[in-house]
Amino acid sequence: MNESIRAKIVLKSLNKIYPKINVPLKSRNVFTLLISVLLSAQCTDVNVNNVTKNIYPKYYKPFHFLKLGRKRIEKLIKKIGIFRIKAKSIYNLSKILIKDYNGKVPKTFEELEKLPGVGHKTASVVMSQGFGYPAFPIDTHIHRLAQRWGLTNGKNVVQTEKDLKRLFPKKSWNKLHLQIIYYGREYCKARDCYGITCKICTTCYPKRKKPVITKKA
Repeated sequence: MNESIRAKIVLKSLNKIYPKINVPLKSRNVFTLLISVLLSAQCTDVNVNNVTKNIYPKYYKPFHFLKLGRKRIEKLIKKIGIFRIKAKSIYNLSKILIKDYNGKVPKTFEELEKLPGVGHKTASVVMSQGFGYPAFPIDTHIHRLAQRWGLTNGKNVVQTEKDLKRLFPKKSWNKLHLQIIYYGREYCKARDCYGITCKICTTCYPKRKKPVITKKA
């Protein structure tokens, strides 16, 4: 079975399990989506949502966070990991958005990735979930599962993104990256499946007996 056949199995299976998919991070607009994705680094979506549900009703524009200042932002997000670094990024990117973009979130990867605290993965989520632009954000779940399913060699997240974009139709990317995340959390967990027990793993590799050792992102 080659990787193209495995990719078709994955796409068919995930569309059957998750015909409709919700964005896990709660947001009020594209700016708050950007903030939530930034906050989600080294933190669970649940924790981010629990913190931001008390923030976004009142603060949801770059101007709001600029006016708050770094110290008050820190207090608002102190339950989130590395909150001081994230507060600094939020404050500085808010300042840049007001100065250079009239308070709007830019719509290109190049501009997004120049913002403080915004890497390629964060920019990809904003482009995909915020603007509907075809993108394939790669997180640890996707990187791990793509290796277990024989869709990439797992050298790094850059290679994984290239491989998945090559194997799956562009129209599926925005939905598929979320489907894989949900599947990884529910069925193909890091310390549970190991590439030998979930439905997709056993379908792609029916004769596999040994656990798959995946390369970290």
